[in-house]
Amino acid sequence: MKHYLELTKPRIIKLVALTGLIGFALGYPFEKSFYVLDLLFFLIGLSFVSGGSLALNSVQEWKYDKLMDRTKLRPLPQGQIEILNAFLFSVLLMFLGLLFLYIVNPLSAWLGLLTILMYNVLYTAILKRSSPFAAVPGAIPGAMPVVIGYAAVNDSIFDPECIYVFLLMFLWQMPHFWSLAIRYMDDYKKGGFPVLPVEFGKNRTLFHMSLYILPYIALAVLSPWFIPAGYSYFILVLPLAFVSTYEFYKFVKSEANRNWVRFFIWINLSMVGFLLAPVLDRWVFYITKGVLRQ
Repeated sequence: MKHYLELTKPRIIKLVALTGLIGFALGYPFEKSFYVLDLLFFLIGLSFVSGGSLALNSVQEWKYDKLMDRTKLRPLPQGQIEILNAFLFSVLLMFLGLLFLYIVNPLSAWLGLLTILMYNVLYTAILKRSSPFAAVPGAIPGAMPVVIGYAAVNDSIFDPECIYVFLLMFLWQMPHFWSLAIRYMDDYKKGGFPVLPVEFGKNRTLFHMSLYILPYIALAVLSPWFIPAGYSYFILVLPLAFVSTYEFYKFVKSEANRNWVRFFIWINLSMVGFLLAPVLDRWVFYITKGVLRQ
């Protein structure tokens, strides 16, 4: 069971569940009755869909994982699970996950299925081993958990709030992934993955990272023009935007040879803070409004 759990990459599932929960809270209509089972089924469904998709990814790439130091100790390269069993396990998880999501809201289930197809077919099977820019379309399924969470309680996924959090997650993923690709460049080369640093070097990668991190920071800073903002904007968004920009500047200045850990930590913290801010402002305003009415 430990090996099967490891196959689902639990650390990623935790981030997926968190961002999905943020989308759920952001999209929740206050006039709607709250049911704990809806939230529970949603979290189970999203976690199962994510775990099954990631397990299928491991099945698709186990031969390449075997070549890389970072991944060679995973269950499939080590022969701890049969390939067929891992495949059936991933399919079962995805099926159950989609079923749970469908119970909550059919739209979230369809978006979950679309995410699986984009991640396991478009990104993993087609683009990942053929294009150094595969991370760009690959960021779409990576940004979908927050939209699935929004869709679980709200049929209108083209609301400004939903589009805003989707764009945040989409833009964040390129500097996040390419910084990892810089750190593990030799490993990706062993596995035969043509990631940006392998194909074009560190400096070119840093340039392309800037094309996404700067709009990412700008979007967060300008968020009051698109969505309602309150105290959390000043407490979370502005400080995290400043620190993340400064850490990226130091990372670029060192030509990606130093400050990797600090940049990686702050870019990830900024993403969580940027996503949480509109949720906190929305719910604090609602609770305060309710208290004032009483």
